[in-house]
Amino acid sequence: MEYMGNREYWDNKFANRSDSPLNPEKSVTENITYFKKGSVLDIACGDGRNALFLLENGFQVTGIDFSSKALDRLKTFAKRNNYLVNTKQVDLSISNSLKDIGIFDNILINHYRLSKEQLGDLENHITDNGILFVCGFGHKHKVDSKIRKEDLIQPTDFENLKRSFELIENIENDDDRGFFVTYIFRKRSA
Repeated sequence: MEYMGNREYWDNKFANRSDSPLNPEKSVTENITYFKKGSVLDIACGDGRNALFLLENGFQVTGIDFSSKALDRLKTFAKRNNYLVNTKQVDLSISNSLKDIGIFDNILINHYRLSKEQLGDLENHITDNGILFVCGFGHKHKVDSKIRKEDLIQPTDFENLKRSFELIENIENDDDRGFFVTYIFRKRSA
């Protein structure tokens, strides 16, 4: 089985998916009330299952991903529903790839582990009292050929956020998908 991190894998996966998006992440739908009204940067958005849900709920969404196929699908799904979505192809493996991305009221990272440096830099891309919402497979998830240990979200990933963000919710679930974590932070006012 091929590791799930390379661009070719994801381009092929998105090119061969059905003509409808996946359901939004359960953690996002269950915790939408934490989001600040306004704009959302959806990091590693894929073909937009969460972006579409957020658009449906009145948010302005910018989705970034390294897969052009995923972004094309997101634009197609958004257009089908008369939603306006901004997309940008970004390779998150490049350390300063978010440098000029802009400022948002919320940042969502679902099923992607940003580097500590990139996480620390997010304070420059989010408004005061904005929400940083991170969810995905956590540190106790069983590693396999598709999900490596270095892909799992670790509690220590967020050490650089303590001066600028307050942790307002931390949820851990162990279910049929594996060990899943959600961290919800609010940016402190300057």
